[in-house]
Amino acid sequence: MILTVTLNAALDVTWHVERLTPRSSHRVDAARERAGGKGVNVARVLAFLGHAPIATGLAGGTTGRLIRDGIRSAGVRDAFAEVAGESRRTLTVVSREDGDATVFNGRGPRVTAAEWHAFRRHFAALLPGVRVVVLSGSVPPGLPRDAYARLIRAAAEAGAATVLDTSGPALTGALGARPDVVKPNADELAAATGLSDPAAAAVAVRARGARAVVASAGPEGLYAVTPEGAWVARPPERLSGNPTGAGDACVAALAAGLASGAPWDAVLREAVALSAAAVPCPVAGDVDAGVYERFRREVRAERLPLEAESGEARNRTAH
Repeated sequence: MILTVTLNAALDVTWHVERLTPRSSHRVDAARERAGGKGVNVARVLAFLGHAPIATGLAGGTTGRLIRDGIRSAGVRDAFAEVAGESRRTLTVVSREDGDATVFNGRGPRVTAAEWHAFRRHFAALLPGVRVVVLSGSVPPGLPRDAYARLIRAAAEAGAATVLDTSGPALTGALGARPDVVKPNADELAAATGLSDPAAAAVAVRARGARAVVASAGPEGLYAVTPEGAWVARPPERLSGNPTGAGDACVAALAAGLASGAPWDAVLREAVALSAAAVPCPVAGDVDAGVYERFRREVRAERLPLEAESGEARNRTAH
């Protein structure tokens, strides 16, 4: 069983325009709304893979009810906890001309100390029988800096592995809890470590507590530093479309791989194939089954010299 946690769930709105031009008006060609937040998107992809995930987190107000309705309609078990504040909305504007996406993220409702305490009890009650916990996305206002660290420790005490996908203080504040996998992108890694090279930055993050680091470099693929060694896995070709759901699809593959006990090279091939298959889809949380099947046969994972990368990370950190 896989449990996804979305502390800052959202109603995701996606607009498609012919060309995104700053300081001008635009005609929206297509608009979509659906339940979102990174953990919710992960749960959708896990359901595509044949898993039966449970989705939990915090949701409130009219928007929160729409989010929970959308989760259930996607065939995912809804185990969200209610808060008094109104859940946020996000807006993604996709340019058809070049496939680039511009994202506007709401901050989310302010969560009270009592609501956070109640959620931690709720979370602990969901853990029996769970093999992997996925913790994704931003932390809403009001929660402590170590919110994810507390949930990671609770999951570990219950015997569940953890996958963390967040950024900024939420990421750095959770590393000491030793999550089993963290999945930042290249920009998030650079912000956390000061290192521009994803492979070297992944080594540095692992040294700070993460058991494994899988760094997304967009169309360049994935860099991973794991207990089994360092790897790079690249897609066989670049696809155009909406890349906003690629990271969540990657996390779904990592969680599924942890749950099955697959070797790291196989997990990374699946992660690259699944994240690439999300790009042609208009909204996050969907994957193109044809692209997924084709890519999973073609993606290769290549070992990297871990000692060399570790030395490079140490040298850059010293500077």
